[in-house]
Amino acid sequence: MYTTKDRRVIGSYDNYADAERAVDYLSDRGFPVERVTIVGHDLQLVERVLGRVGYKEAMLRGASGGALTGVLIGWLFGLFNWIDPILASALLALYGLVFGAIVGAALGALAHWAQKGRRDFASIRVMLPSRYEVLVDSEVADQALELLNQASPIHGKHQSGV
Repeated sequence: MYTTKDRRVIGSYDNYADAERAVDYLSDRGFPVERVTIVGHDLQLVERVLGRVGYKEAMLRGASGGALTGVLIGWLFGLFNWIDPILASALLALYGLVFGAIVGAALGALAHWAQKGRRDFASIRVMLPSRYEVLVDSEVADQALELLNQASPIHGKHQSGV
């Protein structure tokens, strides 16, 4: 289990890239970065809606997933044909693509129908912290602060004197 006990905050940043840059700076100067942790605080769930999903879109998604699965399974089964594995793999991969696309499209349509109009849109969800803190083991925190303070203009807010 993760614990912040015996660790000190040496920097607080508004975005992950800045926290990552601080750790990279420490690493470049030979600091033992295995003693560093980046912690995100105040998580928010952000969901970006991409568009409406009808039967056509659901079937296309199902068909593409099914086709990929079918190709891989057909290709693997074709490899077990000892006489002509290349031809068998190609042929079974093609059959798998067609069969997988058909089954995938049918399952996509069935899943869309089962939702009965609920959640008929596509989206991407992501968890975003509002700030990031860089924590370091207490024994080496002063060393890390000293290194970061040398590059103060390019590295956010530091906890000097903590």
